[in-house]
Amino acid sequence: MSNVYAGRWLRIDLDSEQIQEHRISADEARTWLLGSGIAAHLLDGMLDLALDPLDPASPLLIFNGLLTGTTAPAASRSSWCGRSPLTSIWCESNMGGRWGADLRFAGFDGLVVTGRAPAPVYLWIHDGEVEIRDAVPLWGADTFETHDRLREQTDPKAQVACIGPAGENQVGVAGIMSGGQAHNRAAGRGGMGALMGSKNLKAIVVRGRARPEYPDPAHFRALVREINALIRERSEGMSLTGTAGGVPATELFGDLPLKNWRDGSWPEGARAISGQAIRESFWVRDTYCFACPIGCGKAVEVSEGPYAGTWGEGPEYETLAGFGGNLLIDDLPALMAINMRCNRLGLDTISTSGVVAFATEAVERGLIAPPDAGGLRLAWGEPEPVLALVEQIARREGLGALLADGVRAAAARLGPEAETFAIHVKGLEFPFHDPRAFVDMAVNYATASRGACHLESLSYWRGYGLEWPGWQEGEYDRFASDEAAVRTARAFQDFVAVYNPLGLCKFIIKGGIGPAQTVEILNAATGWDWTPDDLLRVGERLFNLKRLINLRLGITRADDTLPHRFLAEPRPSGQAAGNLPDLDSMLPRYYELRGWDADGQPTPERLESLGL
Repeated sequence: MSNVYAGRWLRIDLDSEQIQEHRISADEARTWLLGSGIAAHLLDGMLDLALDPLDPASPLLIFNGLLTGTTAPAASRSSWCGRSPLTSIWCESNMGGRWGADLRFAGFDGLVVTGRAPAPVYLWIHDGEVEIRDAVPLWGADTFETHDRLREQTDPKAQVACIGPAGENQVGVAGIMSGGQAHNRAAGRGGMGALMGSKNLKAIVVRGRARPEYPDPAHFRALVREINALIRERSEGMSLTGTAGGVPATELFGDLPLKNWRDGSWPEGARAISGQAIRESFWVRDTYCFACPIGCGKAVEVSEGPYAGTWGEGPEYETLAGFGGNLLIDDLPALMAINMRCNRLGLDTISTSGVVAFATEAVERGLIAPPDAGGLRLAWGEPEPVLALVEQIARREGLGALLADGVRAAAARLGPEAETFAIHVKGLEFPFHDPRAFVDMAVNYATASRGACHLESLSYWRGYGLEWPGWQEGEYDRFASDEAAVRTARAFQDFVAVYNPLGLCKFIIKGGIGPAQTVEILNAATGWDWTPDDLLRVGERLFNLKRLINLRLGITRADDTLPHRFLAEPRPSGQAAGNLPDLDSMLPRYYELRGWDADGQPTPERLESLGL
């Protein structure tokens, strides 16, 4: 038996300051893996439907993947899970960087936090020890300052995951940040920062010296070298320009959101805000998460102009698409400043940019009058009001008070017309890949466990021409609402569902790693003898488990849908012009393939076959 994972997790109650250690059995690891897999299993047993997500008894579950902290390719990820304060359903928000690795090195795979401390605290977890420490002097500090001050108080190489003012104010679009200004990484989606803030928990700091052990270290090292070489070869573009390098291609394919998803083409703007432009004028160095062979992070610095002095981790594709394309802002230094402000305040850039685009259209339609705009003159292409509004959202001030809990809540307050352009599924704002350009994503968005989430499928990669021999290959029509689209969405969901539980970054899938290579890595690390089908079976089990949790929380077939804009308003120009997904025809077939009944509930026979 290997000691690739620590085999223990902590339950910490902040009301009583009681800390209990729990063991993870080999059977549990094989059934659920770790990460969001075991977190979903534990939450399923702890779920109290009467509790509000921000009730002190509502748990925050933080777990590394099974391989996090190993030298497996990109094995850096930790999952931050619970009931979303934004959507009220299941949420898993995933973080890269080095925090997860150091939690493993400290001797733990995860922790479950309940209760509310009487005053702000932080957790200091190091080499098998746990301390609850005073964080009152840190309350109100941004995430960069918090990171630096906690390293001074603990260990200069400690890894800090913390909230900023947005989390303290329990803003629905608040995230959890790690890595400081130089290498910021986020558990951004679903408002997990608000859940952490509701517990008066400012930060969790980790540091350790223990290392995983492998059944055959030489074989594992050789396999990792071989697979890393394959990933590097197929990820040259990502290594050079990061995720931001994809902006021009998404615009070309009709995938880039424009003007709150209303426009179709923006080629000059896309080039102006691209990763290629970042590399040419603002790049300082590449940044790497733990064990990463790709290095998609880009440290940047703005040295002149009104945003001079902006430096740190550069904006990713989603940030540039949301604050750039969707708001028609083509000023790259301004977008870097907006990105930096979101990171400082602890805001999810996807949801935050989504609510800003919603507000800009509401102003345009006259639904938000100038006296209600908090002195801001929101308009397409104007960055300065956006910088101010980001601050207001984090502090629940001015117009930000309306927007702080996302587009669904804001639209409910503004009335029925606003709901027609509130772009979300189940309360989670859309990431920036258009289901009118990749129809398989319509199925995924409608059924994904945490709401509008591209990372629960990533099937749009097929539409970009990527193939995985023996699993996903051959001709593929990205515009067709057909059997292939449904099968592709379901297949990707089951495969991708194991990546957070394994602790692996999903970008290695784009680097050519399919089920066969993934299970080869898993077996070499653990000594298991799984097949690709065994792996995909676990993915299917976990996807269905999260569906069961959501059904208990009140989700119905009526919630498995898309915003009106994607079902009835085609893009007016570009490659995806005129195309709309036919969700009415695809969803029943998807349910059938899943073994769900006509109401979207897993049948008893399917649950029994999955061991649920």
